[in-house]
Amino acid sequence: MGHMGAGVPQGPQPLPGVAHVVAVGSGKGGVGKTTVAVNLSVALAKLGYKVGLIDADIYGPNVPTMMGATRQPNVVEENRIEPILAHGVKFISIGLISPGDKPLVMRGPMLHQIIRQFLQQVEWGELDFLIIDLPPGTGDVVISLVQTVPLTGAVVVSTGSSVALEDARKALEMFHQVKVDVLGLVENMSQMTLPNGEVIDVFGAGGTERTAAQFGLDFLGGLDLNPSIREGGDRGLPVALAGPESKLAKEFYDVARRVADKAKEAASKSENVFEIS
Repeated sequence: MGHMGAGVPQGPQPLPGVAHVVAVGSGKGGVGKTTVAVNLSVALAKLGYKVGLIDADIYGPNVPTMMGATRQPNVVEENRIEPILAHGVKFISIGLISPGDKPLVMRGPMLHQIIRQFLQQVEWGELDFLIIDLPPGTGDVVISLVQTVPLTGAVVVSTGSSVALEDARKALEMFHQVKVDVLGLVENMSQMTLPNGEVIDVFGAGGTERTAAQFGLDFLGGLDLNPSIREGGDRGLPVALAGPESKLAKEFYDVARRVADKAKEAASKSENVFEIS
């Protein structure tokens, strides 16, 4: 009896072959977090990185629609799941397994099991970045994540409005409490440029950058509010597919490069930490 559990790894375990795990959160819904996560993933892949994407928004899984791929994943040897490949990104979502309008009703332990499966039972292979699109709020999914795998860091998405930033600050505090480094903040739907060149400040441009400065964090960039971004997501053709030279997609590539640099920097720091006994 004394040997039960002997040799079983305790605490979060790195995923073999995955260099950096980056969570994308917001604290609230409606700020375009999934749009940012999807286009960030596609941009990183177009920049030459090997990228995976987990749709951890179990109750509102929109990644399959935005990636334009909705077929069920294959189950391969040893009951492992083969992720779907779309636009150069490997991804998994509960929306592939339980499609349609039927809602998922489940408690925390079931959520924890799904998150663990997405991390540990999916054949991710070799990845430079595994992006995790978190659900809104500060609940069970984040706890499950940090208990399962070491996170390189988190990206917090907000609009510039005071209401959105109230919840973004809660997300910042949540990551602080679970000891996850925040790589920086992104302001989505920052401004809108009309066809005549007029710029409209819809949600309070600049608020996210000021919040980043208040917390001593990096501002990773602002993304304009543009109908083409929404259309691309609805059609399963993220605007980042247009490439870094595209005027519409350029901001996503700027953010992607900064996220990559910050993730590498954070990983390098953690590798250089010695525990002296």
